[in-house]
Amino acid sequence: MSPIDHIRRWLPELTAWRRDFHAHPETGFEEHRTAALVAERLDSFGIEVHRGVGGTGVVGVLRSGSCSGNGRRIGLRADMDALDMPEENAFPHASTVPGKMHGCGHDGHTTMLLAAARYLAETRRFSGTVHFIFQPAEEGRGGARAMIADGLFERFPCDAVYGLHNRPGLPVGHYAIREGAMMAGCAFFDIHIHGRGGHGARPETTVDPVVCGAQLVSALQSVVARNVAPADTAVVSVTGFSAGTAYNVIPERVALRGTVRAFRPETMRLVEERMRALAASLATGFGATAECAFREIATPLANSPRETALIAGAAAALVGEAHVDRDRAPAMGSEDFAYMLAECPGAYILVGNGTGEAGGCEVHNPRYDFNDAAIPYGAGVLAAAVEREAPPLAPG
Repeated sequence: MSPIDHIRRWLPELTAWRRDFHAHPETGFEEHRTAALVAERLDSFGIEVHRGVGGTGVVGVLRSGSCSGNGRRIGLRADMDALDMPEENAFPHASTVPGKMHGCGHDGHTTMLLAAARYLAETRRFSGTVHFIFQPAEEGRGGARAMIADGLFERFPCDAVYGLHNRPGLPVGHYAIREGAMMAGCAFFDIHIHGRGGHGARPETTVDPVVCGAQLVSALQSVVARNVAPADTAVVSVTGFSAGTAYNVIPERVALRGTVRAFRPETMRLVEERMRALAASLATGFGATAECAFREIATPLANSPRETALIAGAAAALVGEAHVDRDRAPAMGSEDFAYMLAECPGAYILVGNGTGEAGGCEVHNPRYDFNDAAIPYGAGVLAAAVEREAPPLAPG
């Protein structure tokens, strides 16, 4: 029996777990209830449990076979946190916490990894050690870096580490992956322009930061168009512009904020340098000053060749080669798991969440919901990767 078929037998129970997580969302470094349930379930499977890793992270350790043989050490990672956003769904398992929801499917990822842990603990068809890594604070709050700083890979050494994410629009039972850069790095920026306020009827007595800020919004679009090579890729988006509170007052300050995405760290540094230079020079030209804060949120996610081939092969063995896209176009979204991949070889695979009403609603949408039919496929591919990485020792 394949891992998917084995795990599918528990689907009603796994669905109840997932919907309970969905109804009780917890955002970054506040995943106390979620972490407690994860630890309780791992313990019930007979898995060694370590709590409080990187704050609210949990790591389960499962050993099987003779470690003097193959002895591979495999990490499997899932994220646990929800988003600070309201939910607009009306189904029974909708969020019970105002202003918070599982809008990205981390409730499903947590359930998938629990299911994989349960399967591997029951079947033991591997020889080595598996570390089940339940990460907090993926959504821009640095949970992966917190776990790494807390000694994740020193305390739980891994020869390879694997992660996954649901993908709305990709049919259930399908997978997608690519070798190399798969997700962009992400940075957030804040630019504060300081002028001299005054009466709206006498602009000549002021240094108007609004006019300067408006020019800067347009100028920032030239950073990619005229500085980044056409064969490279980057995105600069100004997503906020705050200024003034009265109709007849030119304000003292303007605040801009936004995000930058790029597939190479070198490109991210180039964009940062050009943004800082443009902000400073434009502000000077208007008689104002500008301060630019630029902070990295995620590094680019790059899948290593061996591990990409291994988990793609595991997926193909489960569902057939026709259902595995091995050359998925890279995405400009970002993923905190990239920091783990920067420390350890590994791969990140997309798992179909379904199409249409069954699972096609995009993540970070107030009407999104994870598709429970995808649970056996996510759990199954993680388990199959372990069985390929660390096959049982031959008798004798």
